[in-house]
Amino acid sequence: MSDLETLARLPATEIGAALGRREIRASDLAEHCLARIAAQTEPVFLCVTADRARAEARAADARLDAGRPLSPLDGVPVAWKDLFDLAGEVTTAGSDTRRAAAPAVRDCRVAERLTQAGMVSMGKLNMTEFAYSGLGLNPHFGTPANPHGRDEPRVPGGSSSGSGVAVAADLVPCAMGTDTGGSIRIPAALNGIFGYKPSSGRIPDAGVFPLSRTLDTVGPLARSVPDLVALDAALRGGAPVAPRPAGLRGQRIVVPETIVFDDIEPEVAEAFEAALAALETAGALIDRAPFAPFALSASLAAQHGSLAAADAYAEHRTLVESEAGARVDPRVTDRIMGGAQMSAFDVITLQRARKRLVAQTADVLDDALLAFPTVPHVAPEIAPLDADRALFHRVNLLTLRNTMLGNFLDMPGVAMPMGTGAAGLPVSLLLSAPRGRDAALLATALAAADTLAR
Repeated sequence: MSDLETLARLPATEIGAALGRREIRASDLAEHCLARIAAQTEPVFLCVTADRARAEARAADARLDAGRPLSPLDGVPVAWKDLFDLAGEVTTAGSDTRRAAAPAVRDCRVAERLTQAGMVSMGKLNMTEFAYSGLGLNPHFGTPANPHGRDEPRVPGGSSSGSGVAVAADLVPCAMGTDTGGSIRIPAALNGIFGYKPSSGRIPDAGVFPLSRTLDTVGPLARSVPDLVALDAALRGGAPVAPRPAGLRGQRIVVPETIVFDDIEPEVAEAFEAALAALETAGALIDRAPFAPFALSASLAAQHGSLAAADAYAEHRTLVESEAGARVDPRVTDRIMGGAQMSAFDVITLQRARKRLVAQTADVLDDALLAFPTVPHVAPEIAPLDADRALFHRVNLLTLRNTMLGNFLDMPGVAMPMGTGAAGLPVSLLLSAPRGRDAALLATALAAADTLAR
């Protein structure tokens, strides 16, 4: 393996440091990534912005040669889930119905910000149609198989399927995704990488194709927590800063004995207990207890439905009820039409209850974090899910179950690898905090990830 190949597999922050020391050139790194993307047989990228990448890499090299980098991420490649507008490119949202949509006139806000930080945009990534599934299947553009699958092709996780696979398969060191019910944290978990869902409003979503204007959040998938910290700063419009980990000693971590361990695979439970023991050895204070906000959130969903479904129906009603709606993945249409069954009473009840429960979560946890498995199972095989629509919906809801709770309660969360489960596939620990405590969450996640990697 060449030095360039070795360096290209490093986390984004370490690549940035190597670029700054001029150990590698941004143009050479961009060409390396473009060659790997071209050689990829899975449908990971929906479009490759090669001309843009080369121009941005040349500009980064000029700045770095002059000793004037825009940020510690100057020259680092990044790719975008195809919900994000990039100037001159069609935003398909993973849908056959949008192949002929007009190209974006300008970059979305966060693409502008990463460009201002000097990052090199490589292209647009595959995804679940309209971002409405946790499994990542797409009948229009194909489903990129999980690179960790050793037997039958396994799901990549969704809806940011291409983002998870692109990072895990070493096509790019980091990628952008969105998370409405788990769409960053799930592909991070199933692909053995790191993903960060922020509190709503922390990162702007202007120029990002919506699924749920209530629940949508924007965030990164990457190879390390320091990458997430640096990208979070850049996405918010600031310069990436050196991460400052918080010590685990004395940090209270609550393990919620409500819902999140139901139907868990034994290997996932075993890996979680081992991870928890490591955190406790490092000084964390572990408290196992029922967590009422989870029980209440699940009860509300059972009685009144999903805010995501209501929002999705409002966004896509005209399409799915037209002739063109026949071109939408019927599994996605099933979920969108769930919103058509909800009354105004249901929606308002959910909105008011959500506001109360977000506040209750902050009161109950105070300065503690929650820890539980991101997904209760490893990545399932693709073929049975493609063949059986009812099975697809059952597995999809189970896959989304743990992470959806965090979206309803507006909890920021970091998914991080915690070993392997059945068939040697990745499993993941999710650390979550009350709304607005993103900085404290990221600081603790730095220490936790370092502990779990030992």
